[in-house]
Amino acid sequence: MNILTVENITKAYGERKLFDNASFFLQEGEKAGIIGINGTGKSTLLKIIAGLEEPDEGRVIKANHAMVGFLSQHPQFNAEDTVLEAVLRDAAADYGNRESEAKSMMTKLGITDFSEKCGHLSGGQKKRLALIKVLLSPADILILDEPTNHLDGEMAQWLEDTLRNRKGAVIMVTHDRYFLDSVSNRIVEIDKGHIYSYETNYSGYLELKLQREEMEQASERKRQSVLRTELEWVKRGARARSTKQKARLERYEELKNRTAPVTDGQVELGSVASRLGRTTIELSHLEKGFDNKKLIEDFSYIFLKNDRVGFVGKNGCGKTTLMKMITGSEKPDAGNIEIGQTVKIGYYAQECNMPENSRVIDYIRDVAEIIDTPEGKITATRLLEKFLFSGEDQYGPVGKLSGGEKRRLNLCRVLMGAPNVLILDEPTNDLDIATLTILENYLDTFQGIVIAVSHDRYFLDRTMRRIFAFEGNGKIVQYEGGYSDYLLRKSVEEELAANSSDSDKRQVKGLAGGAGIGQASVAGAGTSQTDSAASKGNRQHAPKKLKFSYKEQREYETIETDIAKLEEGIEELEKQIPQYARDFVKLQEVTQKKEQLEKELEEKMDRWMYLEDLAAKIAAGMTEEEAAVK
Repeated sequence: MNILTVENITKAYGERKLFDNASFFLQEGEKAGIIGINGTGKSTLLKIIAGLEEPDEGRVIKANHAMVGFLSQHPQFNAEDTVLEAVLRDAAADYGNRESEAKSMMTKLGITDFSEKCGHLSGGQKKRLALIKVLLSPADILILDEPTNHLDGEMAQWLEDTLRNRKGAVIMVTHDRYFLDSVSNRIVEIDKGHIYSYETNYSGYLELKLQREEMEQASERKRQSVLRTELEWVKRGARARSTKQKARLERYEELKNRTAPVTDGQVELGSVASRLGRTTIELSHLEKGFDNKKLIEDFSYIFLKNDRVGFVGKNGCGKTTLMKMITGSEKPDAGNIEIGQTVKIGYYAQECNMPENSRVIDYIRDVAEIIDTPEGKITATRLLEKFLFSGEDQYGPVGKLSGGEKRRLNLCRVLMGAPNVLILDEPTNDLDIATLTILENYLDTFQGIVIAVSHDRYFLDRTMRRIFAFEGNGKIVQYEGGYSDYLLRKSVEEELAANSSDSDKRQVKGLAGGAGIGQASVAGAGTSQTDSAASKGNRQHAPKKLKFSYKEQREYETIETDIAKLEEGIEELEKQIPQYARDFVKLQEVTQKKEQLEKELEEKMDRWMYLEDLAAKIAAGMTEEEAAVK
């Protein structure tokens, strides 16, 4: 049974038409994800469905007595209300039953002081509070605008489970592709004023959209073929004005005037970066805290050329603070940050104060008028065109842009500076999926360091090769691979800790992918004097925990790259051998080089096996004595 029908709606702002006679329906219990590039009207469609805006033409039909709950992008609360009062304000009749559920939800989403005033909350906290309020509402249709923004990985997983198990219908706008794949069973795409509805999840939508576009292109190729045939007939000229010939002329005019399928505009990014010297960014024993809360404790890391490093952790754990320390806008309490002379940082901040009255073109020209790219010099105007800002849009005010368009414009400004170190703080918030895909492809070829703070699991899996996790009390732990690899290693760590004795649990500090960070201490405990003396003796001669030396740590981080380069070199020399079949001197030279590389590769492989074995022993919390026995 249809619980919602959007029937032939049209909506325009000035000359900009968002919807043109567009329709779709939603059945009871369906979970629909709305997607489309920024500025196509996703949020407007949600407001029309919620009854907050009216279409210029058409109508929205809801089932009788269907109740609607709406989560806006920028929710507002009474500043003097406590957070508990705010979420329960509309549930007075059922206040007692809802209070415990509300407190449970707030705790899961990181709001633990139930008496805190709403006026003290950050934007992200207000968004999470509004999400709890709408989830508590007895709505038959939940309308959610960017529900995963400001949620960390654990929170997003909780929301996934909550929505998937909810009986009512859900309509949401989100750019979280894993979330869409997990929750949605219908995808609604807004494309050039039309609405296309697919009864599937995100993965299925990708396949069905490809089929639709291929059919449209096939129809267009057929039209062009028929048009060429008819054109030849018209050129020869008609000998008589028979009814048949008039019909053929009319057919030609109809084919000629038919609109061809319009392909999607896509953000075009060419790899733009400055040269990066030997010294990059070196973090040494960093410490940082606020209000007696330790955020970062004794963190050291040297960023390598072409590093792809992602930082994850709960909201408020210090990820953005660390990024600000790297950029120099925050100072560490202790430790040192060394920035190489050739380092040029491009910081894509989570929040950016943009001049609302400034013209779009001027916002970019403030950075540079012209930049050099591998394809040649490019002007600010041309770069904006690559970011889907047309000539008319470029001379409009920044304040007229949608939230997603502002984020895209800010990304354009960052890249206009030709950085060789990109720091991306929550880059997936408000960027549409098409732009995210292009950004991910761009990062594949970016000749520099990429540092990202993100809760987007897909983005981290797609782009990052190393994860640093904030794991509480200032501890930051290194894991090799993407986000899914991190979750896997983390689950193994927790299982190992659960299956260990109490003594072992104190020793097991985490599978750090061989990072050797955060060694556990061993402390004896007893009640008798003998036990106490033995305990003191144990502390004096406590077995040393196994760990990487500094040299081994650096080697472990780079050895796989070294092996790959050697393999590429051998492959290239093998290709050259047939060329010198008749040139004995050159052939011998190439063969000797190949043999030398093979020898180096064999040594590297032996070393890699040793380091992997050492990393496994460190991850298991072994002491030096235990490792020597094994």
